[in-house]
Amino acid sequence: MSRPALPHRLARRHDIPALTRLMDAAIAELLKPYLDEAQIAASRLIMGLDTQLIEDGTYFVIEEEGSLAGCGGWSRRATLYGGDATAGRNAALLDPTKDPARVRAMYTHPDFTRRGVGRLILKFCEEAARAEGFRRAELMATKAGEPLYCACGYEPIEAVVERPGGVEVPLLRMGKRLS
Repeated sequence: MSRPALPHRLARRHDIPALTRLMDAAIAELLKPYLDEAQIAASRLIMGLDTQLIEDGTYFVIEEEGSLAGCGGWSRRATLYGGDATAGRNAALLDPTKDPARVRAMYTHPDFTRRGVGRLILKFCEEAARAEGFRRAELMATKAGEPLYCACGYEPIEAVVERPGGVEVPLLRMGKRLS
């Protein structure tokens, strides 16, 4: 018997404080098995909410038991990852006939892991990107997110090491054909 779909909707600006708390909790807890304290702290400098996703109507929230269980979105813009404060953002629109859509800012609250939240958000992102003509999707995975993305058909493209504040944070650029 399959589990019923979790309630979901598009994020709105008034969700930002709750989204920020969810992201902080996810970064603090879910990266612990993979990164040391300095790397987790450095990760906060390159991760977080990109409010452009909310403005574009491409950012989803999953609710369970009256709380935000997870969030994530996709983008038709060039920026691959990072929050509002991350350097190197590029709001240029992608060409769906040749560029991959971006899956962005995926977080599950630690109290709601292993319940299908991440898979559901990926499904919404992929369906929406496909509906706009995108044939591929790419994302930048943390060590904590990599197993989910592999299980959902994403394949490694390039290992990346960011150095926010001089601390090495390993990431993995991944991609998937949207068929």
